[in-house]
Amino acid sequence: MAATPLGYGRRMTDRLPDAPPILGDPPGSFAWDVLHRRHPALIEQVRGGLPYPPDRLRALDALTEEITGVIEPLDRDAHDRATWDAWGAEYVGRPWPAVPFLWAESYFYRRLLGAVGYFGPGPWRGIDPFEPAKSAELADPALDVDLAALDELPGLPADELVAALTGASLWGNRADLGFRIGAAPTEANEDLVVDQRPRLWSLLAAARTVCVVADNAGRELLPDLLLIDHLLAAGGVARVALHVKPHPYYVSDATMSDVIAALRRLGGAPGYAAAVGERLRRAVGAGRLTVSAPDFYRAPWSFHRMPADLAAEFAAASLTVVKGDLNYRRLVGDRAWPATTPFEAVTAYFPGPVATLRTLKCDVVTGVPAETLAALDGTGEPWRTNGTRALVQVRG
Repeated sequence: MAATPLGYGRRMTDRLPDAPPILGDPPGSFAWDVLHRRHPALIEQVRGGLPYPPDRLRALDALTEEITGVIEPLDRDAHDRATWDAWGAEYVGRPWPAVPFLWAESYFYRRLLGAVGYFGPGPWRGIDPFEPAKSAELADPALDVDLAALDELPGLPADELVAALTGASLWGNRADLGFRIGAAPTEANEDLVVDQRPRLWSLLAAARTVCVVADNAGRELLPDLLLIDHLLAAGGVARVALHVKPHPYYVSDATMSDVIAALRRLGGAPGYAAAVGERLRRAVGAGRLTVSAPDFYRAPWSFHRMPADLAAEFAAASLTVVKGDLNYRRLVGDRAWPATTPFEAVTAYFPGPVATLRTLKCDVVTGVPAETLAALDGTGEPWRTNGTRALVQVRG
């Protein structure tokens, strides 16, 4: 995978601050908490989620011990050992908190998949360790109520419809779609740190091809599919390219299997949800909706290092919509940017128009007006990480 230099596709016209990469320390930081608390807890969750045999349990226990010390290389017989040796030449042998956080998280998930036998020979090959939680979300009876609420969509005026669908895609599983459809404008706006929805809607209205870089599976993928259906059925978009992960990643990130499960859930519901599921299946069959899993999405890098074929796809799209926290970190770079750093400047390298829909669950943020930043910091809340705030940002 060839690296692409910073500045791919566009010249940076705004001078950017010198922002260091986020590391897994100091103690008490968000990154430190993920490495020291969340990752061990996740291993325990995976350990109890499926009936793993003794050798897999021992491998999980060994990983729990390792992440308190230094980073070890992959097993010598790992199919991607050479790739990760190259990616980790600067980092293997160092303490986990001492390397860039994005790299450490990505490598942790690769090691976790190795521990459960995802890539090896035998019956556990290709078994998603996060499947129990994903399936439980889609099987939740409360989801039936949310899907029934979709029957209200055809009666909405066009502007309210696109607002409801983008709002549901933005907030994911924080609130059900029925709430977002019926929300008053002030309710929908009050938690947005940056709100460039009118610019997003304008670009979507004029788009012919749209690329959607998906975030999570389950309840969060469903509203993304609803928005895609609207763009194809009524929005004038000729083709949508949906990007998912090539294998399980970051607990709940969507894979091809998750797209199939979500389509099956829509198709098994009554009313409007079933109609959406059927239209999307036909769109796939007609080539108007494509689903791909670019190999780059398993790499521990930001989009600054995207390969040429992925960059060409983004460049050809009328708009790329980037969903969620991890993809936001990839888009702007996982760095300690001052929050007021212009979003347009940090994304100037991206090879086409881009928009991001993101609920804030990590420290990285850009493009926040100074007065908004002062007000948020004045609350004393961990607003960057607690999932109560969101943003819609657009460059294009």
